[in-house]
This record gives sequence, structure tokens and C-alpha cells, in this order.
Amino acid sequence: MTEVSPIYTAKDMEHAFEIRRLVFVIEQAVDPSEEYDEHESTCIHLLAKYDGVPCGTARIRKTENGTKLERFAVLNTYRGKGVGAALVDACLSKLEAGTYAYMHAQEHALDFYAKHGFQPVGERFWECEIPHFKMWKHV
Repeated sequence: MTEVSPIYTAKDMEHAFEIRRLVFVIEQAVDPSEEYDEHESTCIHLLAKYDGVPCGTARIRKTENGTKLERFAVLNTYRGKGVGAALVDACLSKLEAGTYAYMHAQEHALDFYAKHGFQPVGERFWECEIPHFKMWKHV
């Protein structure tokens, strides 16, 4: 069973950063200087646990363009178990009705986010040498 909650403790933040390190820095070869940024302290961070084991994370950031959902990461051994879906649902539940949410989704995950009502906008672009599309949704 997956539980997702906001991060309030340093220990849970360590878990989130380790998940992001394993997924983005190790698995996807993203430079650590690109992964961790100046927004870490101003975002709402979420941690997913599957049967009590930390295995996924995401963050929510207010921008001038709306609310950006970002840094979705699920450990490889927990993919396909509903952890990513639980993270998306938890992020969306934090937003006010009628607001605009967007993300920069990796191209391979477009269908996954589309199942949650996100629509691609514009052309493919590259971040950290990974193809992305902007996706948005009215909540």
C-alpha cells in the first residue's frame, strides 16, 4: 500500500534527496548541479512510502505561470505499483480548484501523465539531455 505525505522532517527530506539521486543522477545521468536547485527550500516536498518503505518523491512549486509539479521520482523496484499515481494524486489534492498546474514531463512519461488529465502543450524540448514536453491541467 502506498502512502504519500508532505515532508516535515530532515530525515524524510534525506529520503527524498536519496530517491532523486538514485533516479535522476545515477539512473538518468543528470548532473547533480542540475538536479538540486535554489527552489528546494521554498517547495512543498512529498514522500511516498510503499509498505512503509520510502520509494518516491515529488515537489510542488508556485511560479508566475501557475503551480509547477516537478521532480517526480520513483525507485525502479517500486514502479508499476501505483506509487507514481499516488504522488500525482497527492500533488493535485494540494491545489485549489480552478487553478492551473503544469509540469515539464519526460517524453517517456507522457501517457502516464495524460491518464491523470494532463495535456501536452507545444513542442518537445530538452532538459538535462532528456526530451521533455510541457503539460498542463486545470484543477
